Amino acid sequence: MRRTFDPVQLGSIELFCKAAEVGSFTAAAEHLGLTPASVSRSIARLEARLGVRLFTRTTRSVRLTADGELYQAQCQQALDQIAEAERAITGRQTVPKGLLRISVGTVYGHHRLVPLLPGFMAAYPGVEVELNVSNRNIDFIEDGYDLAIRLGEPRDSRLVARKLEDAPVGLFAAPQYLKRRGRPKSIDDLRQHDLIQFVLPSTGRPMPWILRDADGHEIDYAFKSRQRVHEDVLAGLGWAAAGGGLFQIYHFVARPLVEAGQLVEVLRPAGGRTRPFYVLYPHNRHLSARVRAFVEYLVRVVGETKGQALP
Repeated sequence: MRRTFDPVQLGSIELFCKAAEVGSFTAAAEHLGLTPASVSRSIARLEARLGVRLFTRTTRSVRLTADGELYQAQCQQALDQIAEAERAITGRQTVPKGLLRISVGTVYGHHRLVPLLPGFMAAYPGVEVELNVSNRNIDFIEDGYDLAIRLGEPRDSRLVARKLEDAPVGLFAAPQYLKRRGRPKSIDDLRQHDLIQFVLPSTGRPMPWILRDADGHEIDYAFKSRQRVHEDVLAGLGWAAAGGGLFQIYHFVARPLVEAGQLVEVLRPAGGRTRPFYVLYPHNRHLSARVRAFVEYLVRVVGETKGQALP
């Protein structure tokens, strides 16, 4: 009976070959931008499918078994042939087409990326877009995404990172709150105000506000608050707009509420700091035309729309 091939297995084979090459699940994970646990799980599934042990494991390293050595030689040859086929195909493809799978965080997805998608779809009618809006971490290989947009400079050298923008942040409050409590005139005044805190899902710790002191030095302002928001940054924005206190958020998110008179930016001299956003994709010299077209479109259009001053 012929065994069927699961397409997901190809990603596991790539992980297996990398782990065999570097002799470590942890090192393979670092090379591929994954977690060691995900590499271990993927190879365990592969071993279960094959019914053999591919590695002998110790606390410090992994080593191929005899079956593993045979399997690695055959798999590496197959991967090389696939890479050669990709070189031939992508070299001929000049018109972007096919499915493009994108992962983006909720704030950037809703307020920056989604409004730009119609322009891309109109310019490239041969491309299908599948968008996942979530704050969870992804594994490019296991999850099958072509690219991701994330906050902060990536640490993994195996990912190509193109900066989209340094997004300015500010402190915002509702007019009714400022009428009731007064407008802060310095960073020290913040201690007399209701501050709405965002708790980072990745660490469970409150996110400090990024500010500049009177001398222009950058500071991370940590504080305790009885008003905390988990998971959804936009809930903090709504809380501030309802008169609950001060909240730090990106200008591009606050803009509609500022223009509608529902929020006011305070302590502008203490602002002026930014957080970087990047578009990321796995390092691949045979980048598909659709991925290349989307990255170039995004870099260009974000560059044209960023930096607009708030009223």
